[in-house]
Amino acid sequence: MAKDFEIKLPKLGESIVSATIVTIHKNEGEKISKDETLMEVATDKVNSEIPSPVEGVIKKILVKPNETLQVGDVIAIVITEAIEDDKILNSQEEKEKETPKQEENDKKSFFSPAVLRFAKEGNVSIQDLEKIEGTGEGKRVTKKDVENFMKSQEGDQNFIKLSPIRQAIATNMTKANAVPTAYIIEEIDITSLMQLINEQKHHFLENFSAKLTITPFLVKAIAIAAKKLPLANSSFKEDKILLIDDINIGIAMNVNSDVLVPTIHSATDLNFVDIVKNLNVLVKKAKTQTLSAKDSENGTITLTNFGMTNISVGFPIIKYPQACIIGAGAIKKKPWIIDDEIQIRSIINISFGFDHRIFDGIYACQFLNEIKNYLEYDFDRSF
Repeated sequence: MAKDFEIKLPKLGESIVSATIVTIHKNEGEKISKDETLMEVATDKVNSEIPSPVEGVIKKILVKPNETLQVGDVIAIVITEAIEDDKILNSQEEKEKETPKQEENDKKSFFSPAVLRFAKEGNVSIQDLEKIEGTGEGKRVTKKDVENFMKSQEGDQNFIKLSPIRQAIATNMTKANAVPTAYIIEEIDITSLMQLINEQKHHFLENFSAKLTITPFLVKAIAIAAKKLPLANSSFKEDKILLIDDINIGIAMNVNSDVLVPTIHSATDLNFVDIVKNLNVLVKKAKTQTLSAKDSENGTITLTNFGMTNISVGFPIIKYPQACIIGAGAIKKKPWIIDDEIQIRSIINISFGFDHRIFDGIYACQFLNEIKNYLEYDFDRSF
């Protein structure tokens, strides 16, 4: 027996409550198979494909490109046979119970159904609605208020609508700004390491099908330091410090003028070659915009390498709620004194920003010295 099945926007990752429609791959009246891609959405972290949980014929598409939806909103209706629908529906309902929608529902209760429907049709988000000053009774927002808001957005050419990723960056950076952050910085002589990279890069590419750069050495150095000094791999929670077992190192990458932070998970469990391979996969995914939500989840420490832009020193903001962030500057030739003689060496500046509530300067110095020791003397040579 055929019946209508509602496909809803699923929970796409930890803390993700909304998504913007990017591409709709199916039209009304077309057949769709189970697990076949129905549409692609952009979340505040990455783009994700939404597969159909059932097989059938698309009866109605309820969304349009560039429309922003909340988790749990119905995106399409499929006519399907009711053989396994009950199991699928029960599974979907269980997932919805796990979705953090209470805050969203609380927000919607301030707006009438008519206003919410009008805002949805005009692609005005809940966040935008909250910014509108209402002129109705009790200062409630009216349809006219929403209409005026939409006109003001269209009429002012100086406004740029934030992408979901840019909105997430703005939110996260605002939270991070409240963290009492201190910084230390050190110049590190990586001449020997750079010689190794230059000597082995062709051999490494042939043997492991991956590029050998400074970045995996930085990742390995951070992993070693974090294992020895676990407060760096923690998070401040009210009046407590949460120590985190897995050391998951996020790598800040610039993709289409936005910053994505895919993660190398359990970095201390990986050997150096595995770190290089993982890093190369993440870089390729970032460039082709195929990163999944899981690729960017559960980061505990972040590395940002602004050296590729030829900038020597930077003080990056901690990625909330992490305890610290490492910044790597450009590698530059400098005169350096060794055994009372001046030599030209390859020098890199490494900055270390840390949450001063979690640990003090001496602990931060120990952490940065661990990184320095690895990059100058103990870097991997086993490949």
